[in-house]
Amino acid sequence: MTALFALATSLLWGLADFGGGLLTRRMPALSVVVASQTIAVVVLGAIVVATGGWTEAGPLLWYAVAAGAVGPVAMLCFYKALALGPMGVVSPLGSLGVLVPVSIGLLLGDRPGLLQFAGIGVAIVGVVLAGGPELRGAPVQRQAVMLTLIAAFGFGSVMALIAEASTTLTGLFLALFVQRVTNVAVGGGALYVSVKRGGRALPEEGGMRVVTAALPALAFVGLADVAANGTYALAAQNGPVTVAAVLANLYPVVTALAARGVLKERLRAVQAGGAALALVGTVLLATG
Repeated sequence: MTALFALATSLLWGLADFGGGLLTRRMPALSVVVASQTIAVVVLGAIVVATGGWTEAGPLLWYAVAAGAVGPVAMLCFYKALALGPMGVVSPLGSLGVLVPVSIGLLLGDRPGLLQFAGIGVAIVGVVLAGGPELRGAPVQRQAVMLTLIAAFGFGSVMALIAEASTTLTGLFLALFVQRVTNVAVGGGALYVSVKRGGRALPEEGGMRVVTAALPALAFVGLADVAANGTYALAAQNGPVTVAAVLANLYPVVTALAARGVLKERLRAVQAGGAALALVGTVLLATG
């Protein structure tokens, strides 16, 4: 079950990142974050009411609050990086955040078998190579790399925090709701400050009409990201965090393949080889 939940996480995060990257090419990144997460809050609020999740309130929700505070910063940096550079290059670097939950898992006593240790190493190398990251070039490329590394640390921290935010399924719904409410509060505050300083909340061309037309895509991005957080929490609770974290961080392969299929971004030989290594690492983790 750990492998299935973690692989579902990688699929959902990969598609959400692809959608978020496309949206930030037409809309301000902060607006994408706030709008998509607001939709998620509405849906999660209805689920919490329907399941009675509010009865699970307790001290563990502070982990969800912390995850919600870190999340918008990471998402903003990542979406800006996706808008600056090729998705197939930026997304794999973002997966380096896996080092945060993996390190915590090892410190807390996770002891994967020999095959799983090999799988962790192979998968991480494969995911990075899947994007063929280019660390040289124009300043905009270096800026994209720096933004991505900041986002990676943030994503890794969110993974570690949300895995600790609940112990039951209904509690998980409440934790995800609290996380998203905090996301919207932090992101909305940042958007307000940005607008006061002369930034834009709406696209320069099309304005609100563009946002309205993008509502289905915004809903998909927000809900896919929420679902990914949920499936990751379940994966981390049902098996070793080290295994769950690495399998969940295969999402850049999904993003790169989506960019290849939709945007016709060509995969270089190193990227194809990296995808193959990621697959080998997945097999080793699942069977080790």
